[in-house]
Amino acid sequence: MEGGATPNALLGLLSLGPMSGYDIRQLISQSIGHFWSESYGQIYPGLKRLAAAGLVVKKTERKKGSPDRHVYSLTADGREQLERWLKLPVVKTVPRNELLLKLFFGGQVSPSVSRAHVQTYLESHEKELQVFGAIAKKLRREEAHDPQLPFWLMTLNMGRHHSAAIVKWCKETLAELEELERRQKGGE
Repeated sequence: MEGGATPNALLGLLSLGPMSGYDIRQLISQSIGHFWSESYGQIYPGLKRLAAAGLVVKKTERKKGSPDRHVYSLTADGREQLERWLKLPVVKTVPRNELLLKLFFGGQVSPSVSRAHVQTYLESHEKELQVFGAIAKKLRREEAHDPQLPFWLMTLNMGRHHSAAIVKWCKETLAELEELERRQKGGE
């Protein structure tokens, strides 16, 4: 399917069960949102294209006094498309990291500026480690019998290992920046 990974991400989410666009957005924020983002502006047009291609079906649920709810389900063709995509090699992407960009040009400002950026980054990844730990506990407790659990934990562990490495790097970098700042002050 053309259009990048978004349609395939939507198919993958719908493989977990029928959902509305709102349900999908909520699930993204609680699961793959730690490593993959999809906005409402991508979700709804993507669902419309998937429906037009026959990969999902839309069912409208009507409730008195509430807006209609559009629930999407994977079709057999949609499941086949998802399986084809899952078997394709992973496309390498270059991440965009504003902290590294600013650090690369850090010689243009006082080391204290870079130190503040790295400290903030460190704190955010220390919080991420706590979040990943809480998610893992919740998954093991609430989804113990779901056949997807090992795969969810694998992706969670990638995030945990990544954040742990970032925390280590931040601490090393902060020490280097403090030493650089100390040398600069001593040379004045």
